[in-house]
Amino acid sequence: MKSKKPATPYLFWMVLFTLVPFLMICYYAVTDNAGNLSLKPLSDVVFYREVYFNSFIVAVVSTAICLVLAYPLSYMLSRARKSSQRLGVMLLMLPMWMNFLLRIYGWMVLLQNNGPIDTALSLFGLDIPLIGNRGAVILGMVYEYLPFMVLPIYTVMGKIDGSLVEAASDLGANRLNVFKKVILPLSVPGIISGVTMVFVPSASTFLVAQYLGSPDDLMIGDVIEKIFISDFHTGSALSLVLMLVIVVFLIIMNKFGDEEALGV
Repeated sequence: MKSKKPATPYLFWMVLFTLVPFLMICYYAVTDNAGNLSLKPLSDVVFYREVYFNSFIVAVVSTAICLVLAYPLSYMLSRARKSSQRLGVMLLMLPMWMNFLLRIYGWMVLLQNNGPIDTALSLFGLDIPLIGNRGAVILGMVYEYLPFMVLPIYTVMGKIDGSLVEAASDLGANRLNVFKKVILPLSVPGIISGVTMVFVPSASTFLVAQYLGSPDDLMIGDVIEKIFISDFHTGSALSLVLMLVIVVFLIIMNKFGDEEALGV
């Protein structure tokens, strides 16, 4: 019988840093400052429904753009030479070696008024607001999370047997049919993983909207951060609802993944 001792540190880690914080959030979400049972924090969540909706829209749009950009890029990477694949993955991951906040500051410098991009556009007589709007927030999201969409799709595409593509071509399928009948169905697991890995942090992230958007573009993560400073009961309730929404999303994505695995 195998010893369970090697798994003990991981179990301790999960209990201490996952289960305990979750239980604390659940406790504060249904209590008041005196520790008495109260549903007021949960009832206050309804006042932030617009922020939830805006966060969901930004997360969906960012995820969709990431998918549109990542899919052809992943396909080209998976069909390139091994040396080119390694170089492409390294260049894709290179910005991730920098601090998250530094990358956001970099976009602030690029998009700010009289910044390099704004100055270049003004030479052509274009006066386009580049920062302080939802477009800038989505741009920051796509930049931050695009690698999380590319890597799972690229990994799955790299495992597609080339003989299947050759067989489909030999049977008379054109490139479009090969893509529709062979490549796309076999790459669905990577798409599901990528969508999950991008949507979840996009829906719960903070700081991006604070630095690149306007006060009306704040995400639910930004609101939770600000509310926790003064009222951690309402902040816990907002966090709990956000976690439930994410769990529902994960269940839906896992269901699609199971159906694909069964060939449904």
